[in-house]
Amino acid sequence: MPESSTATAAAKSRTRKPRLDKICADAVELARDAAEEAGDGVGEYLSVEAEADRVVTHYFDCTLAGYRGWRWAVVVSRAPRAKVATVSETALLPGPEALRPPTWVPWSDRLEAGEVGTGEVLPTAEDDDRLMPAYIYSEDDAVEDITLELGVGRERVLNRDGRAEAAQRWYDGDRGPNAPISEAAPAPARCGTCGFYMPLAGAMRVAFGACANVFSSEDGRVVSADHGCGAHSQISEYVDTTPQGVAQSETIYDDEGSEEL
Repeated sequence: MPESSTATAAAKSRTRKPRLDKICADAVELARDAAEEAGDGVGEYLSVEAEADRVVTHYFDCTLAGYRGWRWAVVVSRAPRAKVATVSETALLPGPEALRPPTWVPWSDRLEAGEVGTGEVLPTAEDDDRLMPAYIYSEDDAVEDITLELGVGRERVLNRDGRAEAAQRWYDGDRGPNAPISEAAPAPARCGTCGFYMPLAGAMRVAFGACANVFSSEDGRVVSADHGCGAHSQISEYVDTTPQGVAQSETIYDDEGSEEL
């Protein structure tokens, strides 16, 4: 047979649906006995499926509490030309509509921003893609100035991707231009023009700084240059901050019922 014909025949044999073996398919009681020996809650017979030549799986409903939709599966097979089937494997498996626990997610993937609290410890992975060894050029002059100080340099520093990720998170958060406090402030009252604004060093200097106004709710926080609030150092230039007098109504005296002296 030509090589191409052999390959075609092999491919067909791999893709064809196995034929249901009658001897194995009829071994329902053998399968039930095996399931009952393996565990409790073996219910009504459900179906049989051919797995391979002379190999089938019998399914029984599971009646155990908390296992809705699960099935007892018993694999039965026989040797070529054998007239008797034998049990190969027994297992409790979930069916298509089985009640199953949610997919487990590693703790490192479940953490959200700001969840590390007082007294808690969060180790940083050695392969954290936001960081890189300090001896590699970081493309940030402020970082380079620190790493070159003998005995003071850090082992790892933020790389470009790490800085970009942090900048985007800060900009989209509560200290960016779209925060409610910023949108409610006068349009010209932006942090970048405020006397209490302290720009960050390095690559972040252009877009971010720290607020140093003790009366602002942003005091001690990193804010974007186009963030804003009502405590801007020049706020009086943007809105009328002159104290308005309190309207006083006419004084009315009611002497009725007062005692005569």
